Amino acid sequence: MNETNPDSVNATAATQDERTWGMLAHLSAFSGFIVPLGGVIGPLVVWLIKRDQSAFVADQGKEALNFNISVLLAALVCGLLVFVFIGILLGVGLFIFWLAMTIIAGIKASEGVRYRYPFALRLVK
Repeated sequence: MNETNPDSVNATAATQDERTWGMLAHLSAFSGFIVPLGGVIGPLVVWLIKRDQSAFVADQGKEALNFNISVLLAALVCGLLVFVFIGILLGVGLFIFWLAMTIIAGIKASEGVRYRYPFALRLVK
């Protein structure tokens, strides 16, 4: 049985420039370490600038934006749960999950793979 790997098909479809911008869409979430709400603003800016120029960058920018909005909502819930003493533990777990998934997504996008985050709400269509 001869099956094609969908990731290998996607890897050849994106140019080097598109892969770089796709990676930047994911890794721009780290701007949240410097600017409040930068984790959402960074992917939003990349998506808005490049969405009409590249389908790959538009897809990855939207994916990064949706994931970071989902993480922001989860962080707000963790903030509320601090009052019942479980929010801190959940917040630490959420931070580690966000950090790992963002790095993995950046690496996959740089390889030309259309990465999908697990547990992301698809709010931006």
